[in-house]
Amino acid sequence: MNITPELPDIDALLDSLPRGDDAAEAAARARQGQLVKPTGSLGRLEDIAVHLARWQGAERPRLETVTITVFAGSHGITKHGVSAFPDEVNAQMLGGFHAGFAAVCQLAEAFGAELKAIDCGVAHPTDDFTVGPAMDAAAFAEAVGKGRASVRGDEDLLIFGEMGIGNTTAAAAVAAAICGGDPAGWVGQGTGVDEDGLARKADVVRRGLMANPASSGNPVEVLRCLGGREMAAILGACLEARKKSIPVLIDGFIATASVAPLGRQGLAHCLSGHASQEHGHRKLLDFLGLDPILDLGMRLGEGSGAATALGIVRAAVACHNGMATFEEAAVAGKNG
Repeated sequence: MNITPELPDIDALLDSLPRGDDAAEAAARARQGQLVKPTGSLGRLEDIAVHLARWQGAERPRLETVTITVFAGSHGITKHGVSAFPDEVNAQMLGGFHAGFAAVCQLAEAFGAELKAIDCGVAHPTDDFTVGPAMDAAAFAEAVGKGRASVRGDEDLLIFGEMGIGNTTAAAAVAAAICGGDPAGWVGQGTGVDEDGLARKADVVRRGLMANPASSGNPVEVLRCLGGREMAAILGACLEARKKSIPVLIDGFIATASVAPLGRQGLAHCLSGHASQEHGHRKLLDFLGLDPILDLGMRLGEGSGAATALGIVRAAVACHNGMATFEEAAVAGKNG
């Protein structure tokens, strides 16, 4: 699969990436069996803690440095009326992330995460993908590189959010191209469009698929042709996290579509933060084998769903690290 210089052959790249620490996972699993509770009684919390242990390479995972990075971009397809909001919102919300008034800002503060917002070309919309690729190879490589550069390497957990009017349509197009199916089955309300808006979105997705036949069967090319700069940056950041063995908590529909080209193998270091209310998200999660932590009917984007799930992840780590073992607490264990 030949792609940009930023991303060599994807299959070869994935084969060369870390696969997690088997010994750390086994030690964490053993610790769960020794804690003062019936085996498996903390349910999904136990699996979350063990997942972090595997990818951090430590029996007791840490969450001292958690970073939420919001990538912002603009989309040429908005001229087709696929959103209830104008493109000006992109720059306004980018400023809002820096000013601290957006929802994800409050969630980052509430759950102890650093928040970064990165402009991926808000003033330079992607091309209209109903007539050709959204990005040329250079623009795509630049966006992927921006995402990879955003990962320092000292993070214990990463969350990637996005802002880009029109990007639920782009995500639907990417999902339809990778997973197949009727475009109308992938589009949702996004920013709150009516039935006519849904029809326009489905038509734009259908036209985008027809205008970019060369991307068929090549998931990374699908993202270049039908995605956005902020989506390409999320792909790059997720890959860099894998390279550095940093676990990732994936946000909603757009973020999931952004990393979908990596497939199940490439997303082994990831957990799904939540199931978005956006129509196609649950189908895409099922395709990728991801089980969301939360399902709260959210569809804001910004990384807000995954940021909310961070509270659950912190609960998992607190129990895993802070509970006593039966031996430490001098509590009688299970007989037999």
